[in-house]
Formats: sequence, structure tokens, C-alpha cells
Amino acid sequence: MPITSRFLDPLTDFGFKRLFGSEPDKDIMIDFLNVLFEGEKVIADISYSPTEMNGASSKEKKVLFDLTCTGADGEKFIIEMQRTDQEFFSDRCVFYMSRLISSQLAKDSSNWSSALSEVYLIGIMEFSFKESDCDYLHNIKLANLKTGKVFHNGMGYKFLELPNFDKSEAELQTDLDKWFYVLKNLSSLDKIPAILDKRVFQKIFKIAEVSKMTKEEQELYDSDLKAKSDWNAGIEWAKKQADHEATLRIALNFLKRGFTAEQVSAGTGLSLEEVHKLQS
Repeated sequence: MPITSRFLDPLTDFGFKRLFGSEPDKDIMIDFLNVLFEGEKVIADISYSPTEMNGASSKEKKVLFDLTCTGADGEKFIIEMQRTDQEFFSDRCVFYMSRLISSQLAKDSSNWSSALSEVYLIGIMEFSFKESDCDYLHNIKLANLKTGKVFHNGMGYKFLELPNFDKSEAELQTDLDKWFYVLKNLSSLDKIPAILDKRVFQKIFKIAEVSKMTKEEQELYDSDLKAKSDWNAGIEWAKKQADHEATLRIALNFLKRGFTAEQVSAGTGLSLEEVHKLQS
């Protein structure tokens, strides 16, 4: 798949890690985190952590994060990219969170004289939750359902639903708006919008310039784009198959109720040949 856009897609594995996972360019991640946690905390610095974490025993499942880093105050951040909804996506997020929490206490330790380090999971999603309220940023914490009071401040989830963000360039107001706009639209832009004049965004566009990548980097990115395209095509095919199966069931029900093949074909959009096969 030839690369045709000027700027890389930050929602590919290659693009995401190129922009967010580089130690020399960690100011990008720091700015992103500070915008997400504005009013809650200030992240002065970060250090990247291994993305692979083994369990306490060989029987425990190994965890592979997209990116994880630790703030200057010891707080830990998991950053996950998710292309499509999965039945147990929320379970996986809870499991990832629990692994970073449980790893803080030594196996044989019973010392509870100090607080746990804060742990947060940030999900950048190319889909919307089924029960979405159409907002594009969800802040989730452990809280008392009756009072709404937060039970524990040291853990939380932030989910970015990119499909729900539909602001145009002219409508961008906050830094959060601008971050969402960049994540969702970077690969489709052919120039840097004037409103994205903040230094961190200028740096992102510079790093994301496809023509500045080495031949090896372009090959890796090209492979990543193809994988994403194949994935999306597979998902669309599965959806069409599911819709087609549902249509066949509806058509069969109409036939059982005495409708003619011609009527069923006209009403469902199926070909006469497909309808006749249902009759046989």
C-alpha cells in the first residue's frame, strides 16, 4: 500500500509510538497527559517503562501494553490504542490496571505503611462505547454510587472516543479540542492548521512528516498501514456478513408466512436466486 498522505497516521502502531513513545520527544506525551489531567494534577516529567510485564508466577498471564510511563511523582500511566470494540475490552482495562497496582507490593510483604502509587489507564479509541452518551472524553473513577464521592483518588480511567469528536478547525477552542483534532485528522491534512500554533503541535507535524522518514521507517509504516487497512476491511466484511445473515433469516420468515419469492426479493433486496435457495 503506497503512502499517499503528507503526515503519518497516529492511530497506527508505528505512528502512535513514533509520536508518543520516543524518549527524546517525551515532551509530546507530557503535554498530552497534562491536557487530559488539567485541574487534577501536573506532570512535570516522565520516564518510559517496559511495555511487557510478567506475572508473579509462570501461571499468570503476561501483559503487553501499547505504552506505559511513570511520572516524576511516581504515578503510572498506561496508554492503549483500540481500533474496534471487543466484548471484554473493559475487563482487559481493569486487568491491566490491577497488574500495575498489584506489582507495587512485594510478594512476601505485608507492609501497608505507605500509599500505593497512582495508576491511570488512558484508552484512545476508534470506536464508541455501545452505551455512549456521545461525549468524547470519559473520566472514570472508583466512587460511591449514592454520594458520588470518590473512594480512591489514586486510580482512574480516561477514554477518548474519537468518533464522537466532530468539531471543525474553526470550532477548536481548548487544548483538549486541539489534541482530539490532531489525533483524528493528522493523516488527512496537507498542511498545518494555523490554530495549532502551540509548540508541541508544531513538533508533532514535523515528526509526522512522511517524507522525512528513512526508507526503512517508511517500509515499516507502509506495512503498518496495510495491516490496519486489512483489519478494517475484515471488520467491514464481518459486519456485511452479519447483516446478510440477518436478511436471510427475515426473508425465510416471510416465505413461511406465505409471501411469494418475488415479494420477498423486492422487500429484502435479495436476488430471486437467493430467495429460491431458501425455498429449497
